[in-house]
Order: sequence, then structure tokens, then C-alpha cells
Amino acid sequence: VRMGVLEDVVVNAKSAAETVGKEAGRLVDLSRLRFNASDIQREISKKYEALGRMVYDAGKKGGSADRGLDDIIRQIDGLYHKLDEVNGRINVLSRKKVCPSCGFKNDDKADYCSHCGMKLPDMAEQFAGQSPEDTSPEQPAEAGSTEDPLSDEE
Repeated sequence: VRMGVLEDVVVNAKSAAETVGKEAGRLVDLSRLRFNASDIQREISKKYEALGRMVYDAGKKGGSADRGLDDIIRQIDGLYHKLDEVNGRINVLSRKKVCPSCGFKNDDKADYCSHCGMKLPDMAEQFAGQSPEDTSPEQPAEAGSTEDPLSDEE
């Protein structure tokens, strides 16, 4: 009887250690994703600054800023798309349901938004094609990896 109790204790300890390890890994991945989102937001800000500088310079010279605008706009749109993907992964790892109406982040067990009352999609609908295992953070883009059309004007 004594050996059985000891074996149960060992099995329970191993199970607890596995659970703690998985949770620690989830938190590390969540932190990496948040840093990645922050890097993308910083890159978006730089692109908006470049866009504003281009329009200002063109206006000051009395010309048009059309040349290069489309390129920067495409880059900003691409960064926003990337940011949406990262935020989706963050929501999966955070176990949050995002209200499609107001954007409020609700507990994953909620059926209705606690902010506006709208019925929430279930987690499978909200993150179609994404599972918690599919949330490994991407490496943040290297600074300056996207071509900056104003890089030679500084």
C-alpha cells in the first residue's frame, strides 16, 4: 500500500510539472508575440512619418507627392495585416474572445460580450485555422528590412 501511495505522488508531481512547463511556455510565447506586435506598431509609425514627410516636402516645393505614396501605403497596409495576425495569435494564447461588434476582449468562456452584450463566436469560429499550437511567435522584422523610399533624404 505504501509503494502505491508513493507512485501516485510521483505521477501527480510529474503531471503538475508538465502543466507548469506548458503554462510557462505559453507565457513566454505570449511575451514574444507582444514584443513582435510592438515592433510592428513602431514600424507603422515610421512609415506614417515618412508618408507625412513626403507630402510636406512635395507641398513645400509646390509639387505632387504622388510618386512613392502608393509604395508607402502598400507597406503600411502590409504591416497592419501582419499586426492583425500577431494580435490574433495573442488572443488565442491569452484565451480571449474578441467581440466582433465593439472589439472588447472577453473571457474565453463568455457567450456574450460583457461590454456591449453581443453574442460572441465560439473560439473555433473566431480563430478558424489557428490553434494554440499554431501560435509560435514569428521573429520580428529587422529594423529597416522594408524598403524606405525616403532613406536617402535624412
